[in-house]
Amino acid sequence: MRTALLGSAKAGRRGFRRRHAATLTAAALAASLLTACGSGGPGEAKGDTLEVWVYQDASTKVQREAIKRFNENSDVKAELVEVPGEGYQDKMRSAMGTPNAPDVFFNWGGGSIGNFVEKGMLVDLTPEFEKDAEFKESFIPSILEAGKVDGKYYGVPMRGMQPVILFYNKEVFEKAGVEPPNTWKDLLGLIDTFKKEGVTPFALAGTDAWTELMWVEYLLDRIGGAEVFQRIQNGDSEAWGDPAVLKTAETVQDLVDRGAFGKNYKSVNYTADGASTLFAKGKAAMHLMGSWEYSNQKANQPEFAEKHLGWTTFPALPDGKGDPKSVVGNPTNFWSISSKLKGAQREAAIEFVKTASEDWYAETLVDNGDVPTTSDSENLVAEHDAPDYAVYQYDMVRDAPSFTLSWDQALPAQQASPMLTNIQKLFNKQLGPEEFVDAMKALK
Repeated sequence: MRTALLGSAKAGRRGFRRRHAATLTAAALAASLLTACGSGGPGEAKGDTLEVWVYQDASTKVQREAIKRFNENSDVKAELVEVPGEGYQDKMRSAMGTPNAPDVFFNWGGGSIGNFVEKGMLVDLTPEFEKDAEFKESFIPSILEAGKVDGKYYGVPMRGMQPVILFYNKEVFEKAGVEPPNTWKDLLGLIDTFKKEGVTPFALAGTDAWTELMWVEYLLDRIGGAEVFQRIQNGDSEAWGDPAVLKTAETVQDLVDRGAFGKNYKSVNYTADGASTLFAKGKAAMHLMGSWEYSNQKANQPEFAEKHLGWTTFPALPDGKGDPKSVVGNPTNFWSISSKLKGAQREAAIEFVKTASEDWYAETLVDNGDVPTTSDSENLVAEHDAPDYAVYQYDMVRDAPSFTLSWDQALPAQQASPMLTNIQKLFNKQLGPEEFVDAMKALK
């Protein structure tokens, strides 16, 4: 497995953790950008050059190639500004609405750009998709939808997919003589089985609230369907009062009471590979985690990744309204365009973001260890370094009727942070199910 795959995976992980970055003052942000990006950084005269911001990590080489190819055929040149990943969101928010704002920039869609859309700072790309069917059909529909805000497209998919997957330890399952769960009844039965075996049923990094968020996301999706959170994302705070939210909270605490996560999950971390190591060492049987878990294990526990790491879908719940093929996680990252651009510069920016739909771009993503979001990449994905896993992941997302963006990315920052706190309190039983619902309804 290429080390680039690990770099890409860590970027996805950091995307979940971005709210933990230190808060910087506006002056410090501007200074850090100027020093980190080198020549041509934000704040310098741009002339007819497009300034393209990207989250700096191992996957950035794909975007460097895109810039190179674009500049070979465009009168308006593009310049890539690689912004250090930690604190990227803060830097982006600080720059938007100022003369230092990027022309094209990397983001997570949803709530990460919602405020910019509200203030008219971004180009509505809906007309481009409407008049260019080939462009629109280049991407898996459920992923393209994640770039929408208020029913309009503001993002073009530009990196690999990052769904949340239910991983399991094949060796532990074989020793217990059981199979991965197909139903919720199976899952509950496995909790009892592994407890008797002296194995924690599910690894959970309880010190990192975003890992617990994944459980809440899938449970609500399976119980109430993707529409419940869509209402919340659209600004309907009363949707937190939907019966499916209460049922989700009750199910979380039922899992805690059953011992699904063991007794020490509150002190287990993810960022230092605590949960992943417990899982790989056979001390936990399953782990609900983003797709980057594979590359983490490949780098840190290569024998486990090669021989004993399995994966499956999150099961349906009894009487649940959700489609068991639906997925949650980070669909991908997106390019968005500043509305300050006019004329030839705006047209050039649109042509640049369209490069992400081209065959060579998908090929470069696969070569980098990513699973592309383009709709006709089945054969390409089969050439991935880890073909079985890559094909499974690609098919999972391609066939998903919906792909719900991680809630802490989908909601505005002022709601996302207290939401994570409330979820952690729910898992720690500092809030009861009804108290959790009331606390979430109070968020505005």
